[in-house]
Amino acid sequence: MKNSFYKRSLFFVFALISVSKINAQFTRRDSLQGGLRIERTCYDVKRYDLNITINPEQKSINGFNDISFEVMVPTQKIQLDLFDNMSIDSIVWNGKKLKYNRDNDAVFVDFPERLTSKSNHILKFYYSGNPKIARNAPWDGGFVFKKDSNGKDFIGVAVQGTGASLWYPVKDSQTDEPDNGASIKVAVPNGLMNVSNGRFLGSQDLKNGYTRWDWEVKNPINNYTITVNIADYVHIQDKMPDLDLDYYVLRENETKAREHFAEVKPMMECFQSKFGRYPFWEDGYKLVETPYLGMEHQSAVAYGNKYNKGYMGFDLSGTGVGMFFDYITIHETGHEWFGNSITSTDIADMWIHEGFTTYSETVFIECIKGYDDAMKYVNGQAKNIRNDRPIIGQYGVNNEGSGDMYYKGSLLLNTLRHIIADDEKWWSMLYNYSETFKKKIITSDTVIDYFNKASGMDLTPVFRQYLYTNQMPIFVYKVKGDNLYYYWENVIEDFNMPIDIGFEDKKIRLYPTLKEQKIKLKKLNKKSFQIYDNQFFVRIQEGN
Repeated sequence: MKNSFYKRSLFFVFALISVSKINAQFTRRDSLQGGLRIERTCYDVKRYDLNITINPEQKSINGFNDISFEVMVPTQKIQLDLFDNMSIDSIVWNGKKLKYNRDNDAVFVDFPERLTSKSNHILKFYYSGNPKIARNAPWDGGFVFKKDSNGKDFIGVAVQGTGASLWYPVKDSQTDEPDNGASIKVAVPNGLMNVSNGRFLGSQDLKNGYTRWDWEVKNPINNYTITVNIADYVHIQDKMPDLDLDYYVLRENETKAREHFAEVKPMMECFQSKFGRYPFWEDGYKLVETPYLGMEHQSAVAYGNKYNKGYMGFDLSGTGVGMFFDYITIHETGHEWFGNSITSTDIADMWIHEGFTTYSETVFIECIKGYDDAMKYVNGQAKNIRNDRPIIGQYGVNNEGSGDMYYKGSLLLNTLRHIIADDEKWWSMLYNYSETFKKKIITSDTVIDYFNKASGMDLTPVFRQYLYTNQMPIFVYKVKGDNLYYYWENVIEDFNMPIDIGFEDKKIRLYPTLKEQKIKLKKLNKKSFQIYDNQFFVRIQEGN
């Protein structure tokens, strides 16, 4: 009953998201948030220094963000972003209050003089208000205000897709991360702690019923992964060579957390062996218990899976293999490499985050259980794919593509592995991909170009088929005597993917096209060969 409930719930959530986005008509707000006009591209953010007070009773925020930036193109106007339900108290530059205009969630700031190229500046952006409350975090953006079992406040925020400007003033674009990191200083009522990204610098009793908790991030950071987590936390410390592991959990969960998070070390050993060194070792690694399921907040991974294996106690693959690990711990940590370190320029390319990260679950399974279980797991994910629309969304309007970016993206990578058919080469390619684009912002074209060059193959048609269409390749075959006839159906014109079959203990590689081909195999019959459809994400159809 429980598994059935979660299956139905997950389908409903995905379906709801999908329908709402399919039916969406893009607005000026979408263009302002997702687009790259000159008021955004004319400057480069260097650092955010956030200093705020959060009042749980009023569900309010007040404070400021110091935004440090370098001018790239001479300008007298820049665009920042803050949701229009939040108040702008003032914007100060060089001791002067600046004029500004609001257009939906965009804030166009005017300077009294033209800012020269290569000049550096700091804006102090004062603001206040009641940020949006999430209805169903993390699938919709906003704050979550709950209580723990002792009646103490338990607060978190998740804003991916919705926008970081939901709760603080920011250049709300994935194209620009603060090169010099950030500081996050958050005052909360005495008796509560705030945990944010990076390293803890210390706390200060403000003598007004509030204590301020100060955190420092050394690395560039996605604006949507900057976070606050407020609760009566217990701090558990652990360590690996050259990497601090910190866990912040509700007081009542300390004992179970110590046991449950034992999988973190083998996870890190696996991921570092396959993807390279943890990208943010200077900022450490944290799991922070949250009042919602989870989110890949950089160096402060949100954890809300209630110390269950699988996804809320359910195996999303339907194979049983998914119960060997905590989905949230493994998946959200995978994002430290794919999404946090390697970031897509536009959220239309979010498969760069989600496809690779979902594949990291399979990688972890292979590390701890072996190849066969990994193949069971990754192919079990296929039942979650809807093929409703392309994985890649529309650029420039803050639009994600299909939710298939998770599982279909993962199966695309599994397919690429078996196209290459050389595991030593594959793992080297994946490792070098993570290292080559570490802490970089890239596009789908960047990914395709890399895998083409690294493999020495033209994989572009394969990527185009799986990313830009919702058509599933169909391998059509028929047996006549000793001849196996075969061809591709439901594919783009230049689709060039091979597929492997097994016959008499041999693996034979076929190169189907849209035109029927044949291969002669002595003593062939329908039961004497197998198609390796667990290695290639395709549908199999017997022809007439």
